Amino acid sequence: MGGLNKLVGVLKAAGESTRLRLLALLADGDHSVKDLTEILDQSQPRVSRHLKLLADAGLVERHAEGAWAYYRLAPNGQGADLARWLTARVDPADPERRRDKARQAEARAAQQALAGDYFAKVAESWDLLKTLHVPEAAVEAAILAELGGRSVDFLVDLGTGTGRMLEVLAPAYKHGIGIDSSREMLAVARSRLAASGLTHAQVRLGDIGALDPAIGPADVIVIHQVLHYFDDPGRMLAQARRLLKPGGEILIVDFAPHDLEFLRSEHAHRRLGLSPKQMNGWAALAGLDVLAMREFPSDTKDRGLTVCLWHLGDRNRTD
Repeated sequence: MGGLNKLVGVLKAAGESTRLRLLALLADGDHSVKDLTEILDQSQPRVSRHLKLLADAGLVERHAEGAWAYYRLAPNGQGADLARWLTARVDPADPERRRDKARQAEARAAQQALAGDYFAKVAESWDLLKTLHVPEAAVEAAILAELGGRSVDFLVDLGTGTGRMLEVLAPAYKHGIGIDSSREMLAVARSRLAASGLTHAQVRLGDIGALDPAIGPADVIVIHQVLHYFDDPGRMLAQARRLLKPGGEILIVDFAPHDLEFLRSEHAHRRLGLSPKQMNGWAALAGLDVLAMREFPSDTKDRGLTVCLWHLGDRNRTD
């Protein structure tokens, strides 16, 4: 960490009640400045000033996405070690900490409610919407290819939507379950699976932001165009990791970083794409390795979105 003066500066940055509350919140996962101002009930300039001091001291990391900025605890280094040491010692029964946790839960619930309302409106046309900007056929073929012609025992599709991934990957699993929090989406999915004659797949209602461990253990988990609806994709990935069998794999499809703010304001996106650096960091924290990553440039020139496919594996696998 350097000399004594630098260490004193880092300790001063952390040694203030609001900044310690911020560190404790960020220990629970990524948050936007907007989220943090609402949770702490403080002004945006004040919260931003505290966050800058923490970032300058190496305790937190800032990631800009269009007009928004997200913060998380620094992923590595001595500042990261100190931040985690401090937050582990915050008393969960402290009144301010309990209020912060309650408001944090309320903020996350409100975000997911907005996404749920959006999905209810677009359920019938969801597959058409996806084809507007995404080279879907190429992505689907690549997802199937990543499994190398295998047929695993149990596959879980998180945020299954209309059940498209269960349909595409039908030859690759003996039993599949799709989880989604939208009843409207699940109605479309059930109809689709029935029409396709897929008797080895089913869908069920569930909160993918608070996964039931009893769903697993799965050989393969698919997270297709889901993570950008979460303020903290790393938190959701860590939950998914707990559903994996030892040696299991996760396939993730999502957008590369972009600046299309209308997707946030009109289509309930929370993150404007995910970068390889972010995915590597989230995977490492969840005990996963990035085994492969592919990019699929947009075939719609006026939008320019690129889709990424990540293949993650259990870090403790034996192969």
